[in-house]
Amino acid sequence: MTAIARAVEETSPHGIAAAVARLITSGDLAPGDRLPTVRELAADLGVSPATVSHAWQALSSVGLIISRGRSGSFVMATPRKWLPPRFQGLAGQLEATRLDLSTGTPDPVLLPALGPALSRVSMRAGTVSYLDQPVIPELEAILRSTWSYEVEAVTVVDGALDALSRAMEITVRFGDRVVVEDPGFPPIFDLLDHFGAVRVPVGLDADGMRPDLLEEALTLRPTVIILQPRAQNPTGRSMTKARAEELARVVKRSRHASDAIIIEDDHSGEIAATRDVSLGAWLPDQVIHIRSFSKSHGPDLRIAAVGGNTEIIEQLVARRILGPGWTSRMLQTILHDLLTDSTSVSEVNDARRVYRARQRKLSEALGRAGLTVAPADGINTWLPVADERTAVVRLAAAGIRVAAGTPFQVGQAGQGSLAGPGGHFVRVTAGLVRDDFDSVAASLASAAWP
Repeated sequence: MTAIARAVEETSPHGIAAAVARLITSGDLAPGDRLPTVRELAADLGVSPATVSHAWQALSSVGLIISRGRSGSFVMATPRKWLPPRFQGLAGQLEATRLDLSTGTPDPVLLPALGPALSRVSMRAGTVSYLDQPVIPELEAILRSTWSYEVEAVTVVDGALDALSRAMEITVRFGDRVVVEDPGFPPIFDLLDHFGAVRVPVGLDADGMRPDLLEEALTLRPTVIILQPRAQNPTGRSMTKARAEELARVVKRSRHASDAIIIEDDHSGEIAATRDVSLGAWLPDQVIHIRSFSKSHGPDLRIAAVGGNTEIIEQLVARRILGPGWTSRMLQTILHDLLTDSTSVSEVNDARRVYRARQRKLSEALGRAGLTVAPADGINTWLPVADERTAVVRLAAAGIRVAAGTPFQVGQAGQGSLAGPGGHFVRVTAGLVRDDFDSVAASLASAAWP
């Protein structure tokens, strides 16, 4: 009998998959190890080959093993080394699955149609000088008119992560302490590692970053605070105006970090159900506010707006001139069209309502399945589970892929008021659940329990 067969406690597809997953996690099975064939393991366990095949499919769908045809199945090596560390934890495998809720991306069906906007864009690029203003005037005007506070300067960059990277490049030095949300967005952690910063995790509650924990963190003299004001990734929590004011007050009265720079990542923008809120309403000189249009208007547009005081924005623009220079003015023209065309505006408004309804329906269905989870904002839901690995494997066996919670967490499991049973979570892109909410919720709830 093989070591795998001896480790199997339950001979269902889930039990077999869970046993192999534990062997991989513990290191008893190393990357590149060849697994027994389906027929070999089935004979050892006294089950049908189909049972083992279903277990192998579940493990393959979550990236733990890979099939190489007649050569057999092998433990997966670290995938896609060109990806930053925590991106690797988020990047599922390419195999098809019944329902992929791991991506954190918008439903393509709910994005506004680009055809009409493209038909109205000039067939020729309009830039006549490399030193033209980086933002076309008509787009800057509409951005300023919709900003959540009166901002000194606005520019446009190539998406929210480009904006975060540029903002950190200006504000973060090697060895600086930086306050981050816990749980938070993994690429932010990767960026801070790249800049040599020290992360200071601050927990969340239903209204966002906790003021008491922020006040405690500020005693460590951080130079930068990074937060997501709306549809926080992964939790889907949004700050209230009262919470934003309270956080601003905590920063302002701090003896250790009253001049800290606050970087706000409003990544979900116009598909968030709550109104835009910013600490810039009280601390305008200290806030860099980022608003992305990827989730609302299309990830491939790669456009985000950045607002802040003139000195910071000019530094950001000057640095970009030595790199990409500017964001395509043709793309800016398309975005301006989408922000002003009545049909496109209606499509985005409809998408916001649909995402809100999907979150509510999934929350209600989870409640009927015995798991209480409040409706989140935006497209993601943070689901408490008894054991992360078991939940991921169980869901994969049911044809549902979710994102494991570990890459999103900074502190120890169970830290902060969002901790669930055992402090384990998975992130579910609820915005991609179009129908059959009771069936999906039943699978999620079943995977959540021990």
